[in-house]
Amino acid sequence: MRIVVNGQQAFGKSVLDELMKRGEQVIAVYCAPEKEGQRPDPLKEAALGYSLPVYQPKSFRKPEVWEELKGLQPDVCMMAYVTLFVPEEFLNIPVHGTFQYHPSLLPRHRGPSSINWPIIQGEQKTGLTIFWPDNGLDTGPILLQKEVPIGPDDTLGSIYFDKLFPMGVEAMLESLDLVKEGKAAKVVQEESQATYESWCKAENVELDWSRPVDEVYNMIRGANPQPGAWTKLGGKTLQIFDARKGPAASGAAPGEITEVGGDTFSVAAAGGQIVVERVKPEEGKKVAAAEFLQGGALQKGTRLGS
Repeated sequence: MRIVVNGQQAFGKSVLDELMKRGEQVIAVYCAPEKEGQRPDPLKEAALGYSLPVYQPKSFRKPEVWEELKGLQPDVCMMAYVTLFVPEEFLNIPVHGTFQYHPSLLPRHRGPSSINWPIIQGEQKTGLTIFWPDNGLDTGPILLQKEVPIGPDDTLGSIYFDKLFPMGVEAMLESLDLVKEGKAAKVVQEESQATYESWCKAENVELDWSRPVDEVYNMIRGANPQPGAWTKLGGKTLQIFDARKGPAASGAAPGEITEVGGDTFSVAAAGGQIVVERVKPEEGKKVAAAEFLQGGALQKGTRLGS
């Protein structure tokens, strides 16, 4: 089967590597064009290492790009992490169409930050979907899905790198096998269950210490490592990364530093505390809380927040 891979970054590279290990007939790779001064995409570097032709259109909306793909005579296209919009005129060119990886249980959490939001919203499970994209945003029929639990201390990083990344690579190959066997499903998404969230950006993850401690902790977890939940300390931004929950501190105001230890410091929230282990000050790099505390910036009773 003549396969085109369209993707980018480490996930796209891993999918391509596994296809090549299996001896699949990959005929071309599409990936995002580099910005000026930017290093080549890992997928592009891998494709060139396999002596595969690489195409990097700035837009997939152009008829000349569609004609280019037609000339390759593909049987199927596998979309492995694509950020540019790809219209149906391109998607429908391969004989068996195009399928795509999305890291949520569609139709839940359509959109670009679909791993952050389930954690931030306190959900106990997420997963991945392989689906047949159309001109909507993550709206096409579902080929297969796989669930993963969100543990009480999971972060964006642990959910993606430990679970959804490796499982997603396997699911892309499983989907290809189903296409080859003529067993690939096309289950219409249930629109009544659909949700959409846009990018999870810094402005979305300012910590409100007056909120219940579980909500504060979920926001820290869901933004770790990107974009990084934050608060204010003396008028400057302080991002909080690794942390854990602690019991309530009697009489402490929201955002008040309740304990300053050798390796951590604790902050009061409603019904509990956040024990902070790793931070990034506005003018500095990520450091362990122990290193940050050496500067004497925090004392018991200091208040965090706007």
